[in-house]
Amino acid sequence: MQKFIKVPHTLTLLFGMMVLAMIATWIVPQGFFETQTLANGRAAVVPGTFALVEERHYLSPWQLLTAIPRAFASAQDVIFFVLILGGVLAIARATGTVDALIGRLLRRYGERPQMLILMVVFCFAMASSAIGTAGEYIPFVLILVALCKAMRLDAMTAVGMTVAGYGIGYGVSAINPFTVVIAQQIADLPVLSGMALRLAIFLPFVLIGFHHVWSYAKKVLADPSQSMVAGLPCPLGDKATPGYPELNWRHRLILLSFVSTIGVVAYGIRAHGWYLYELSACFIAWGLFTTVIGRLSADTAAQKFIEGAMELTTTAMLIGVARGISLVMEDGQILHTLVHGLSLPLSYVGAEIAVVGMLLIQTFLNFFIPSGSGQAYVTMPLMVPLSDLLEIPRQVAVLAYQFGDGFSNMIIPTNAVLMGIIGIAGVPYGHWFRFCWPLMVKLLIASSVVLIGAVWLGYGLDVQPITAGLSQ
Repeated sequence: MQKFIKVPHTLTLLFGMMVLAMIATWIVPQGFFETQTLANGRAAVVPGTFALVEERHYLSPWQLLTAIPRAFASAQDVIFFVLILGGVLAIARATGTVDALIGRLLRRYGERPQMLILMVVFCFAMASSAIGTAGEYIPFVLILVALCKAMRLDAMTAVGMTVAGYGIGYGVSAINPFTVVIAQQIADLPVLSGMALRLAIFLPFVLIGFHHVWSYAKKVLADPSQSMVAGLPCPLGDKATPGYPELNWRHRLILLSFVSTIGVVAYGIRAHGWYLYELSACFIAWGLFTTVIGRLSADTAAQKFIEGAMELTTTAMLIGVARGISLVMEDGQILHTLVHGLSLPLSYVGAEIAVVGMLLIQTFLNFFIPSGSGQAYVTMPLMVPLSDLLEIPRQVAVLAYQFGDGFSNMIIPTNAVLMGIIGIAGVPYGHWFRFCWPLMVKLLIASSVVLIGAVWLGYGLDVQPITAGLSQ
């Protein structure tokens, strides 16, 4: 069946979604909640204040077109981060460090690709769970693509292990400051409470992701024609590397500085609230250091940087247009209407069904609010009183938010990090969707079982605020 379905270009797909979003603003009632400014300066919606606008505002096709450059401006931090990263990695490749690293990993994991996949999924999930890393994985994509190519795997496998680790880490995070901490603060729960359950389900969910990626990789190893990206150009070109240089002291020093840069970035995010501007600066510094240690001339480094940035122009375009989808929804004032309308039916069902409904709603809304913290500020003020009404512990409502936000990060085209990863790897979104949706189904089923069990066991009742009205 797949052979008879022509998947549109990812850019075509994203622009089509922008058009559909504009049409939706003509049909869906427009309305909004009042908002209040919290102690941290962020705005959160006020439950019970939803109201429709007195006069509908129709977005015109002209406004759709102007939304595209506005979206590029809105996503400029991610776009420039990707372009700078592409340039810096091109400098690193010019020193031979990447080839030397691949050669070393091949000698260690060449006959055990399953161990490589498990290691990457586990480590990326750990980092996302602990400090909320996401865009930081983009530097690893081309390295993993090259490594998979050398191991007779494909770019889809490289993307699969990267995104599975990223999404699952966010979904079952124990201490993610951008999701867990914010959601618990809004729910008036002790920060990082309920960690035991989240730690207990971490490994089982990681194994679900590993199993999905490894099952696909085995098919590709057995028959390369089974690759979902067969026939598509490899972002590294079609020339196979005849041999890999030895990992000398210069390469080791460059790799050590790369790991140190990641460490500095992680510390800056946690301690000083750094984001993509500071991350870009760190990688520029690493590029300069690599140029000196790798004994590249200034002109050579400059040329390689430009070539690397040019290779990721398509990726930057996709990120900009993807941001335009949610921008159109915001301009059309239908985002709060969707949140309000989706939450109403939950008040008429039992706790077990309602908590699964919360999961599905959070999953759906992540398409329109791809920011984890942004989704918390919009949805948690509504889900908290709803959970009290249905006698669902607030801790369970936070868990439903985590699952919905984290897992759907792996598949929604409005997620700039995802679009950056698949763009760098040369994997069209339609191909990625076919790979990822079965994994999403598995994760949603597993998370539904966990949520229902959490309701039955009263997960979080020990920290439930007395004012919530639940029996203690």
